[in-house]
Amino acid sequence: MSTSEHKRLQAHLNRQTNWKEWGPYLSERAWGTVREDYSPDGTAWDYFPHDHARSRAYRWNEDGLMGISDRQQYLCFALALWNGQDPILKERLFGLAGPEGNHAEDVKEYYYYLDSTPTHSYMRMLYKYPQRAYPYAELVNENAKRGRQEPEYELLDTQAFADNRYFDVSLEYAKANETDILIQITATNHGPDSAPLWLLPTLWFRNTWTWGYENGPMNDVPEPPRMAALDAQSIQANHPALGDYHLYIEDSAAQLLFTENNTNAQRVFGLENANPYVKDAFHDYVIANQQSAVNPAQTGTKAAALHKLEVPAQASVTIKLRLSAAPVAKPFAKFDTLFARAKTDADAFYDSLQTDVATAEEKSIQRQAWAGMLFTKQLFYFDVNQWLDGDPGTAAPENRKQGRNRDWRHLTNFDIISMPDKWEYPWYAAWDLAFHCIPLAQVDPQFAKRQLILMTREWYMHPNGQLPAYEWAFGDVNPPVHGWAAWEVYQLEAKMTGTPDREFLEAIFHKLLLNFTWWINRKDKDDNNIFQGGFLGLDNISLFDRSSALPTGGHIDQSDGTAWMGFYTLGLLQMALELAKDNPIYQDLATKFYEHFLQIADAMSGRHTESNGLWDEEDGFFYDVLHIGNREVPLKVRSLVGLMPLIAVGVLGADQLEEMDVFQRRMTWFNANRPHLTGNMASTEVPGVGKRRLLSIVTPERLRSVLRYMLDEAEFLSPYGIRSMSKIHREPYTLWHEGKSFSIAYEPAESQTSLFGGNSNWRGPIWFPINYLLIKALETHYLYYGDDFTVECPVGSGNMLTLQAVAVELAQRLIKLFTQDSDGKRAAFGDVETMQTDPNWQDHILFYEYFNGDTGAGLGASHQTGWTGLVAELIKTYGAK
Repeated sequence: MSTSEHKRLQAHLNRQTNWKEWGPYLSERAWGTVREDYSPDGTAWDYFPHDHARSRAYRWNEDGLMGISDRQQYLCFALALWNGQDPILKERLFGLAGPEGNHAEDVKEYYYYLDSTPTHSYMRMLYKYPQRAYPYAELVNENAKRGRQEPEYELLDTQAFADNRYFDVSLEYAKANETDILIQITATNHGPDSAPLWLLPTLWFRNTWTWGYENGPMNDVPEPPRMAALDAQSIQANHPALGDYHLYIEDSAAQLLFTENNTNAQRVFGLENANPYVKDAFHDYVIANQQSAVNPAQTGTKAAALHKLEVPAQASVTIKLRLSAAPVAKPFAKFDTLFARAKTDADAFYDSLQTDVATAEEKSIQRQAWAGMLFTKQLFYFDVNQWLDGDPGTAAPENRKQGRNRDWRHLTNFDIISMPDKWEYPWYAAWDLAFHCIPLAQVDPQFAKRQLILMTREWYMHPNGQLPAYEWAFGDVNPPVHGWAAWEVYQLEAKMTGTPDREFLEAIFHKLLLNFTWWINRKDKDDNNIFQGGFLGLDNISLFDRSSALPTGGHIDQSDGTAWMGFYTLGLLQMALELAKDNPIYQDLATKFYEHFLQIADAMSGRHTESNGLWDEEDGFFYDVLHIGNREVPLKVRSLVGLMPLIAVGVLGADQLEEMDVFQRRMTWFNANRPHLTGNMASTEVPGVGKRRLLSIVTPERLRSVLRYMLDEAEFLSPYGIRSMSKIHREPYTLWHEGKSFSIAYEPAESQTSLFGGNSNWRGPIWFPINYLLIKALETHYLYYGDDFTVECPVGSGNMLTLQAVAVELAQRLIKLFTQDSDGKRAAFGDVETMQTDPNWQDHILFYEYFNGDTGAGLGASHQTGWTGLVAELIKTYGAK
């Protein structure tokens, strides 16, 4: 492919240019994070609340509205707004803190990532800003009144948007070159009357000077950089590490304001300010008309260009700015031409990727999904050793050294990383990230590979081999999906470019061996190839919190934990065989993983172990098993836990085996001499379609049995994908132990418990990542079984489908979450009438964290394009043709 964007990506890869120097690396929430928490008891939400955010300098990362920064985040740009009514200058998105929401933290704003190229040569985002006073107190108070059985109270439930009295504020960025960025802000008044709107495009430096270092640790600059007005329409910013930048403002009526990005100690702590010009000066200047809040000398570390606009009804107003490292004599002379070129380049890039997408609607959904993936990049800066000990200027509580993340002192992160959601989850989550990399690889395989490699670097991975989970508890255990993601990205790129990146595969394979060893040594309690692991990302799916001591005593052998390890083992086997094409020694490792997979498969069946295994012959389903003393109690909850064994599947091609003579010889010997290990799984000796060999935990009979549950609309199959728990549990499942009962029930929407914070729910809703893996598993089984193996889908319909056809059916049900039905409604929008019917809302897609198991309505984080962005890949492979 030879579009301009592809050429930029190649030049960046070759280190000829640095087109990714600037991007959407600014978080949408830095307050309420673990990094900014210096409390004695680890209460991050309380220590740095939203009310402090406008007044208090951040230690680790900055945030802003629709903002950008350089990749070191020395210099930041974002938009602030005021509608003449709000009590707070709108500099960042508002939402409820974890303890405030009836379903935990939740952003209470409407904003959309509409477009972005991988190099961020063009970006467009939309924010919907009410003309009435933003109802901060109403949202907090009403949600506080509601219980977990009630829905969340949203901004559209208030009168904030009544009579269409709001602005669509569109912010677009277009790069003239790597360090020359054109900025266009367009405000559209959808209301019936003219309305005031003050726009404050804001430029500021990340505070690197407050923390008490003489020479500065990594990426901290001890002396404050400076910015000052050059004239009435330009600002010069000078940073000792970044160099000079110039911000040009087209509108001569704009007023330049300056202050310092320093904490307002008087407001936050009741202490005297060393300097009268502080972080919240623009708030005081605009809201309180406090003229003395800003520096009359027009110098500081934070500046804004105040545009006081009156926007006519049903009309738009546009302002233009330009941020450039080099001086530009006539910054707006060719502005429109350069902007049009950037848009054209973006269109050409995506046109080249969407040649096989048939409908305009699916193209739009796919492009917005990719935009969300690219917009949710963020600089993640966290030095745990430094955080635990505190800074010279910010002492850490002594008991912190025995608290959160104390065993992760080696972890030093300063990288651009794909976030799950830059407001609700403004920190990386290792298993989320693995799924992010699949759609990211479609547009920027180098970035996807970089993300996967990062998690295995020595300043991320624990010395014992564990991958970091997330900042709230780096030592939590996430599903082992990293190897699968690396293998998928490797294959995707090879298919796209025709050139497999063996160097990447070999580098990450060796690091994954360390991680695999950690799993084997740490999560197999009885040394019988049955694994535990804890909650494993599926939060509240069990009767119990599987990451904590059980109220019954004992431990749980986990069907999903063991399936994940079978899945991991097969991924490493495939990687070893691929690497053996260049170096035959890797056949030894392939043999090791083959043998290990057979042992895991045998242990799950329980035929040749002291345990009864995890397969229930009576029900024909896999369950977790509770061990209490010498008793084994199957926890007969039909959930994804019992479907997960389907994903532990792989095929070996005839050509692949012929090429790997050492591996084939050892496989044949092992099958002949260890027949007990292969007796209760799919046969590896019987060739299937194309003489392929199948590696699968489930026999054909067990596969049919599990699929009878999975494809039953009264159980797992919803109109929009596979539920995380069967509807059969509308009648709760109850376990009695020593006079106490423990119950679990099907909950298709938000969680009705506080387990794992209560902001996610795996007891009924539809989750993209597991659905995606099940689809891929069906395809893999089909490669072996072919067209002769059919199942009824849906159960009771009489419609017999091949496994490939079932995979297509499931993928299309997931895509239906976002496409309009015959009534013009999108399932993901639920019963939100404005989103369903208003032409200014209905085509802007939100990629929710999970979806109602009955209706498909979006739930949880509203911008978790991360793993829900997998819909981009589903559209490419399974969409309308």
